[in-house]
Amino acid sequence: MKAAYKFFFVLFLFAIWHSPFGDCSPNVILINADDLGYGDLSCYGATRVQTPNIDRLAKEGRRFTDAHSSSAVCSPSRYGLLTGRYPHRENFWGPVSPTQKLTIDPGLTTLPSLLQKAGYDTAIIGKWHLGFGDEKPNWNGDLKPGPLEIGFDTYFGIPAVNSGPPFVYVENHRVIGLDPTDPFVFGEESVTQKMPEKGGYNIIGGAEAAHQLYVDNQIGTTFAKRAVEWLQERDPETPFFLYLATTNIHHPFTPAPQFIGTSDCGPYGDFIHELDWIVGQVLTTLDERNLTDNTLVIFTSDNGGMFNATGQKAWQAGHRANGKLLGHKFGAWEGGHRVPFIARWPGKIPANSTSYQLISQIDLLATIAAAAGQPLKASDQIDSINQLETFIGSPKTPLRETLVITPNSPKHLSIRQGDWVYIPQQGSGGFQGKDPGNHLLAGPAALKFAGRINSDVIDGKIRPDAPPAQLYNLASDPYQENNVYTQQPEIVSDLEKQLQVHRNQIPSDQPIGWINLKQ
Repeated sequence: MKAAYKFFFVLFLFAIWHSPFGDCSPNVILINADDLGYGDLSCYGATRVQTPNIDRLAKEGRRFTDAHSSSAVCSPSRYGLLTGRYPHRENFWGPVSPTQKLTIDPGLTTLPSLLQKAGYDTAIIGKWHLGFGDEKPNWNGDLKPGPLEIGFDTYFGIPAVNSGPPFVYVENHRVIGLDPTDPFVFGEESVTQKMPEKGGYNIIGGAEAAHQLYVDNQIGTTFAKRAVEWLQERDPETPFFLYLATTNIHHPFTPAPQFIGTSDCGPYGDFIHELDWIVGQVLTTLDERNLTDNTLVIFTSDNGGMFNATGQKAWQAGHRANGKLLGHKFGAWEGGHRVPFIARWPGKIPANSTSYQLISQIDLLATIAAAAGQPLKASDQIDSINQLETFIGSPKTPLRETLVITPNSPKHLSIRQGDWVYIPQQGSGGFQGKDPGNHLLAGPAALKFAGRINSDVIDGKIRPDAPPAQLYNLASDPYQENNVYTQQPEIVSDLEKQLQVHRNQIPSDQPIGWINLKQ
């Protein structure tokens, strides 16, 4: 009798260890917006837009003020989020093209594969942008390996970015609506001749029937519909993981008709309102199915906000995409990678709370593994830190002390330790534009237009006498106005040595994605 009692007591202790809350594993919904800046939500201070559904998440959960995307660029950011690994380990710096092979090794432990092995139903709905195939995508056949080979049971969405080809939907391994008699053809008739509003691409022609299913201002509503349907189909006894990757608010800004004119800052704000509505559809479905209490919902963005022509008009209307942060998408300055990050888990994460702790999307692998009671091998957790205590409690000391920052320029690979951030070059290392009306204005010239102050910059250009690199103390200078590189040589030396360790991890093979080699 005593032996039996001891046996069951050991099982009970194992269960408590295995699941930190002693109950069933939570459902997980990870909503990853596109190009949503730190200042793009009303719960983060925006006044020209209203985001009541996302604000609801913040009121019922925890808002993070020092959270960072895995990269300042879309594709490597998504790689880091799903793998828990720094993208520089793969020499991954920029957005991938329609000819890119799969960028995630199917042998790696990923967020979906971890949960899939734990018995979760797993789905990705939305933007992928991480390539397909062993060598290159087969747009006229099976797009594999792809999302299903790295742990997702189902996939519906667009294969790349909404501003570039192939402008189709993909379900699991196949392009939807593909006609064998009208295949994709590279280098001939451009998709843009059928869809002139896309502009500037001459890569893929053919597949007209598949292209006709892709309508710009229906992408957001289509993703919302598919997400709701997938949630409604779930067996309540089986935990699930939904990765919902919206195209909101990446350009072109094409909200559905019901959202046009609803904000005070033009199409940019209207597209944010559509994003908020998408989040609301998901939350309502959870409520209706009595799933809210046992679902961990995480809302974030793949990188900071852009400063393109539409963003310029929003700025003129009083909107600040990245709040008071310096910089934009693609760059090493804070505006490129400090992003909104909200987590809600009723009864576990304190409601209406704020965390000022340093956290990265890299940490989601280890954190969600802990929440689901799933152990990770040491080889799976080389960069990811278990931040569950940061989610549900108040750690006395930060769980993450150091963060590597991956911008679009390999030369600008940067490091954060505590309050100090070291950028080993001048400028942000972001994609450059000549004037505010261009596709993107993210370099020093953006400072002139947006009114930001930085000691290295004058009239939109780097000062001739500016230091060769940058050091900022984010505790005393959160908006990076004063470069103290010359005043703190010992800190610079220490951070340079630490950064060199990470530079040495960059493989020597061909870089992945478009990169900025001008800086």
